[in-house]
Amino acid sequence: MAGLLYLPRLYVYHVDARAGSNTSETFKVMESKLLRLIMNPAMIATWFFGLLMIAANPELFQSGWMHVKFTCVILMSIMHMIFAKWRKNFAADQNGYSSRFYRICNEIPAVLMVIIIIMAIAKPF
Repeated sequence: MAGLLYLPRLYVYHVDARAGSNTSETFKVMESKLLRLIMNPAMIATWFFGLLMIAANPELFQSGWMHVKFTCVILMSIMHMIFAKWRKNFAADQNGYSSRFYRICNEIPAVLMVIIIIMAIAKPF
């Protein structure tokens, strides 16, 4: 989760770095390592253990809150893939978005995280 909050913040700063500069190249390395070494394994583990939990307790899917939570996890995974695509664009010096765009996108995982936590703890329906 921390990676999904941090990677778009790196993009906000990367936008202001001149292509080919030392700063831009440093951001490329940071973004790549964050995605490959932390975020990808974490997403795989999340899906593995989440599906294992559902397999062990299939009755969980009879609750409405689990449907909302699962939908948010899917949306979070989609955001992960979109962030990975943007990293490739930055690596090729082909970014097409502003820092304001990345600031707004930075909030999407935070909103999804809050919904997931509320669903898992409060189980409102």
